[in-house]
Amino acid sequence: MDSLQLHALLHPHLCASSSSPSLRQLRFPLPLIRNSRNRNFRLFSAHNGGAASQDGPFAFEEKVVSSPKDDRGLVLARETDDFGYLVGFRLIPESGLEELMSVQHAIAEEDSSSDLAKKPGIKDTGEEEAETRVSHNIIFVTAEAAPYSKTGGLADVCGSLPIALAARGHRVMVVTPRYIHGTSEDAKFAGAVDLEQRTKVSCFGGAQEVGFFHEYREGVDWVFVDHPSFHRPGNPYGDKFGTFGDNQFRFTLLSHAACEAPLVLPLGGFTYGEKCLFLANDWHASLVPVLLAAKYRPHGVYRDARSILVIHNIAHQGVEPAITYSSLGLPTEWYGALEWVFPTWARTHALDTGEAVNFLKGAVVTADRIVTVSKGYSWEITTSEGGNGLHELLNGRKSILSGITNGIDVTEWDPSCDKHIAFNYSADDLSGKAKCKYALQKELGLPVRSDCPLIGFIGRLDYQKGIDLIRLAMPELMEADVQFVMLGSGNPIYEDWMRATESVYRDKFRGWVGFNVPISHKITAGCDILLMPSAFEPCGLNQLYAMRYGTIPVVHETGGLRDTVHNFSPYTEDSKAESTGWTFSPLTKESMLTALRYAIQTYNEHKSSWEGLMLRGMTKDYTWVNAATQYEQIIEWAFIGPPYC
Repeated sequence: MDSLQLHALLHPHLCASSSSPSLRQLRFPLPLIRNSRNRNFRLFSAHNGGAASQDGPFAFEEKVVSSPKDDRGLVLARETDDFGYLVGFRLIPESGLEELMSVQHAIAEEDSSSDLAKKPGIKDTGEEEAETRVSHNIIFVTAEAAPYSKTGGLADVCGSLPIALAARGHRVMVVTPRYIHGTSEDAKFAGAVDLEQRTKVSCFGGAQEVGFFHEYREGVDWVFVDHPSFHRPGNPYGDKFGTFGDNQFRFTLLSHAACEAPLVLPLGGFTYGEKCLFLANDWHASLVPVLLAAKYRPHGVYRDARSILVIHNIAHQGVEPAITYSSLGLPTEWYGALEWVFPTWARTHALDTGEAVNFLKGAVVTADRIVTVSKGYSWEITTSEGGNGLHELLNGRKSILSGITNGIDVTEWDPSCDKHIAFNYSADDLSGKAKCKYALQKELGLPVRSDCPLIGFIGRLDYQKGIDLIRLAMPELMEADVQFVMLGSGNPIYEDWMRATESVYRDKFRGWVGFNVPISHKITAGCDILLMPSAFEPCGLNQLYAMRYGTIPVVHETGGLRDTVHNFSPYTEDSKAESTGWTFSPLTKESMLTALRYAIQTYNEHKSSWEGLMLRGMTKDYTWVNAATQYEQIIEWAFIGPPYC
């Protein structure tokens, strides 16, 4: 076989086929060589074995590149992601081996040169410096973004991650609705200026006109889509009477407007243009990858753009009746991308065909990459128990599925300067932690006792957060010498239960119905233990806040909780070095109470171990800088090949 200069980037499932037509012979003047520190490289030799083998006409054999004069025809570099999945190949001619070896030798010398060598990203002053290999135009599309609108973790991600990416040299835009509720909260949009740019998008039987407001803050272009459907009391999704009936219309407008924004808005004097990366968050923005493939690329627009679907909670998928497809502004031939058929047992009556459209499914089958908010959750959604009906499709795209644990805003959640807590403290001086506990007990009317473990819960009062488990376990837990504090709102049944429990256990239990930011900070700082028995948790932020404040989490071993909380065992040295709390499984009252008893016993009898848990949690790195670095890698992978659709 003649030596060829090939540069092939192949999908893993295509490479396994012996007759794959995607292996094209392309000629390049020089082989492309990358820094091996940025990839997991393994070198292979490739030759034509003559007779067909199990691997097809090209047999790839792993070899040690010690002699560039090997008689093989080609050398293949394989790229893998963090999960070990194959991302792509690099075929290098024999003549390029000497150059490759010389580059790698130079890199090795650079890494081990002298103690004066600086780590990348660190200035002489000791300050961290944002280092980015390639800058991109990044468009976040989201239903909520803190501080402008917030109902949960989605807002925290889309309010902090864009700032972290912008600090690393990228040009970043966040597109979200301009919610006007007629309350004092509307002041959050006071800094946004009307761009006086009206755009008409075709959907729902006509041309819908939307406007754009803009605020430039912390290096990010915050773009707010303005339409009368976003002007109403309540939260982004509903009010006291329930979920809004026109949410499909509202978030279809958001997706169309987000696709138009990079083309028509001259922010900073010029538009973002067609070569950009869309980060579509949850079902509210899931039409974006479909629109790029079905509406724009057939007409030559956005051919260089890529899209990444970020799944924060797969339980919400944007499922509506099939008849609404004609209103979405998509070509009829793309119906299959959103088509959804409920199983027989899930249909409402015998004549129900179960046909529907599923926004999230549309993004799963059209996005270039898929990301979840933790590595554990990226595995869970590929199982029948955690995939909510999408597990088979996600299994089919597992090679482009990744998990990145969310970060936290370390400026808002910092016990050394938190303005909401009674006393500030740090890992170097924990004395303020006990004072915060004293202040919390006094404020809530509980007996002030430093020797009594104070357990806290902060979250929504619904099944997902494990409230049923807490209800079952409370009588038995109250028999122990503990105090319990709960903060949250949600199901009225659970709210009434909290009030009733407080009246029964006056000296041990306090329930705060509603959500209050200062109180959430006080509970996080003042409690000794934070309980999170979530049935499922894509990432979870409260356990990260708790660890930063020296509060020990006791969590159900699921999703992001499994990734971030390492179980403590006094019998193994590795556990002592890495542990930050307690995890329990399965999701039962007995296993939860067992974990709590271990925590209570450690608090009462092993103070040195308890302090070690506190210090390890407080020194963990859960900043958005760490998460932004991983997102950059996913973005780079998205641009490796042509658009998926």
